[in-house]
Amino acid sequence: MKKYNLAILGATGAVGQEMLKVLGERNFPYNELRLLASKRSEGEEVEFQGKKYIIEEATENSFENVDIVLCAAENNISEVLSPAAVRAGAVVIDNSSAFRMNEDVPLVVPEVNAEDVKKHKGIIANPNCSTIIALTALNELNRYAKIKRMVVSTYQAVSGAGVNGIKELDQQIKDINEGKSAEIKTFQHQIAFNLIPQIGDFDEMGYSQEEMKLQNEGRKIFHNPDLKVNCTCVRVPVYRSHSESITIETEKEITPEKARELLSKAKGVKLTDDLENRIYPMPLDTSDQDLIYVGRIRKDISGENALALWCCGDQVRKGAATNAVQIAEELIK
Repeated sequence: MKKYNLAILGATGAVGQEMLKVLGERNFPYNELRLLASKRSEGEEVEFQGKKYIIEEATENSFENVDIVLCAAENNISEVLSPAAVRAGAVVIDNSSAFRMNEDVPLVVPEVNAEDVKKHKGIIANPNCSTIIALTALNELNRYAKIKRMVVSTYQAVSGAGVNGIKELDQQIKDINEGKSAEIKTFQHQIAFNLIPQIGDFDEMGYSQEEMKLQNEGRKIFHNPDLKVNCTCVRVPVYRSHSESITIETEKEITPEKARELLSKAKGVKLTDDLENRIYPMPLDTSDQDLIYVGRIRKDISGENALALWCCGDQVRKGAATNAVQIAEELIK
């Protein structure tokens, strides 16, 4: 089997570290591995599969002889360094939002549109975590009946805001339990024992940046420019795994029974829908694994050809790191 020279850009962050873990779990065929991060992390040691790697500072000259770059860096860094990697001959799989809506950049969820990988011109974009979770859950339903409209509410874990989100929830819980005031740094308001209906800045219509991603990215991935999505994104005091309440309107009816049949065979999905035994998706059950759990499937009694469901998925893994590694696996096929 051919082996590939890999680089992880943003290797010291939560997603970069998870990418490394997933590469090992999936036995990705790598030859050389280069771990890149900011100057402040330069010189740190990372152990991976019995070997120690030294973190290198990421620059435009970091990509010589690299075949594939897994990018877990922020937008402003990816905008500069991803094109530099392409110029050096690498293919970049980018987890930032910098290139997602570019016409010549494929936006890929391998269970949904793996064939789009072939259309790349050097950069392949990883979708937003909530988009990946929703579209993986909905793909087989969309293939069967074509989704026209979606109404979605997301309940997003603090780890979606990175390590600082986890630290803030931890510290606020500790401070409040000790009778102190909660210090607010990462989120707009106190997140401990609270919900915050804002992720990203609001536009002129009152929708946040996160809320518009599901429509814009969903249209591109499903190849359906007419898809309509109304989304509300909420930050919740959960450490890991995003949850989503989804109602879909389709061109033809999907009964709950048919939906369960389709989802029981869907790639990347685990059907967890047994109300009698109180079995349904929950963040605790879906953390640190790659399947999207789907349940609470029921007819929407307020609309025609409409179905409601609930899904959960680990946004650090399938919503970011694992999806990127899966794209790399499609690329080397």
